Amino acid sequence: MKTHWHILVVDDEEVMCESLAAWLREDGYAVDTAASGRAAVELASRQDYAIYFIDLKMPGGMDGIETMMQIRRLHPEAAIIIITAYATVDTAITAMKEGALEYIVKPCNPEEISLLVSRTIKVKNLQRENAILRKKLTRQYHFQDVISKSARMRGILDLAHEVASLRSTVLILGESGTGKELVARAIHNSGDRASKPFVAVSCAALAETLLESELFGYEKGAFTGADQQKLGKFEQADGGTVFLDEIGDISPKLQVDLLRVLQDRTFYRLGGSEEVRVDARIIAATHVNLQQAVADGKFRDDLFYRLNVIEIRIPPLRERREDIPLLAQHFVERFAHESGKEIGEISDGAMKALMDYNWPGNVRELENGVERAMVTCRGHSLIEEDFAFLHENGALAKGWAVPAGMPLQEMEKRLIAATIQYTHGNIKEAASVLGIDRSTLYEKIKRYEIPR
Repeated sequence: MKTHWHILVVDDEEVMCESLAAWLREDGYAVDTAASGRAAVELASRQDYAIYFIDLKMPGGMDGIETMMQIRRLHPEAAIIIITAYATVDTAITAMKEGALEYIVKPCNPEEISLLVSRTIKVKNLQRENAILRKKLTRQYHFQDVISKSARMRGILDLAHEVASLRSTVLILGESGTGKELVARAIHNSGDRASKPFVAVSCAALAETLLESELFGYEKGAFTGADQQKLGKFEQADGGTVFLDEIGDISPKLQVDLLRVLQDRTFYRLGGSEEVRVDARIIAATHVNLQQAVADGKFRDDLFYRLNVIEIRIPPLRERREDIPLLAQHFVERFAHESGKEIGEISDGAMKALMDYNWPGNVRELENGVERAMVTCRGHSLIEEDFAFLHENGALAKGWAVPAGMPLQEMEKRLIAATIQYTHGNIKEAASVLGIDRSTLYEKIKRYEIPR
């Protein structure tokens, strides 16, 4: 989408200025013009343009070189192209020395301009993509990049930073969508195991036998189809970290096997007789109340105490509403770049709608909600109507009144049915909104015979 890229043309000759602007607009770019260096600097102070075309000789006490220097003070990475009818070696050298990307001579060739702009835009795209990739690879999970202004969250992140280089097991508690894996990755990447693998396993997504083989691996011939040895997640993470998500859902047998790993750092592959020893730190997470599960006999108390050496409890988004504007704006900027849409802000009405909503699916639901609003948005900013879907289901909106006298199972059935309707049959999104795993949601759909 070319109109996503804005170009500024600076020239005191009106005919030249408008001609160049017209050529660029025909190519599909959004173009602003300025008749002087001072006007150009004023525009640049309000917006960073993708490319600046600046005439070298301009009256008014600020020539092209000075204009370029002022703009580069505002935007050090600015792509500036100097144009002039008075080409000399000295001026070309001066322009390039001060940071000009190109130096072209009037009269300008439209085809040359088009190729130059296209080449520059491609370079800028690559630079932006590289910056995003570098952030994802090296900084995304560092504590300084966790988006929060909540004092409660800062305390949690301070604790996480303190334990990053320890070997102790960490148990992260919190509702689905609060960012448990994000914190786990931050702990791993901020500690002395950062250069080693971080291996995540969803304990709720796999049946017992599959999860066992995923965690511990298997020997050739261990079962039908095992035609070669396979290393499990613990071996893959040797020296690094294993993140066990939704640990509260594992079976009693796996609880015993996991207890052995925590105690001795050893295990056996399926079908194997050789003891395997690994050095992998374990970080576990769950939305389940494990203490209650222990009291109910569903979770081993000895395993719980082994896991719960360092406990980190992440508050739901509704308990740290001050983070909603920061997170929402972050998602807007990210999705705008990914989609090429010129959407840069959230209106006051839209922000109020976000602040008034309870976010049962937490940060993940907010992320999905912003993405959905941006897909349907027709303007340059998100407005309240773009988030109307948040209140289509009254059961999910703030201030929902619990119906009196209704059996709990009937209430759960109605809530699940309404949520599936609200997400237009998207089971993944419905599970996120409800704060449960997809496997759990499928079981409830089957149990209550809820149509999809």
